[in-house]
Amino acid sequence: QVQLVESGGGLVQAGGSLRLSCAASGRTFSSYAMGWFRQAPGKEREFVAGVGWSGGTTYYTDSVKGRFTISRDNAKNTVYLQMNSLKPEDTAVYYCAADRSWITKATKPNALDAWGQGTLVTVSS
Repeated sequence: QVQLVESGGGLVQAGGSLRLSCAASGRTFSSYAMGWFRQAPGKEREFVAGVGWSGGTTYYTDSVKGRFTISRDNAKNTVYLQMNSLKPEDTAVYYCAADRSWITKATKPNALDAWGQGTLVTVSS
């Protein structure tokens, strides 16, 4: 099973940018669809973005469309989340996830194959 480690979180002012990275172990990274979820204090974990096995197909939740971009580099076993025009409501712990099936807004978080430990993103107003 793939193991995931996120990095890149931090404190940023509203309107700023951050890029999250998620490094995967193992030689089967390209056989997994990848996604990013987030969980704000007191809220449920929610889907943010997903990307297919080759990187050619992506999905986003409505609130981040046009601001966030998910991408992957199969040669580096890494998936990225570029976050621009950040808003205070984007503050959350961001989690990377992997699954053999598509990861979309309809995906149940508890059904996914693997999770990272999370990285905190704080956006100040």
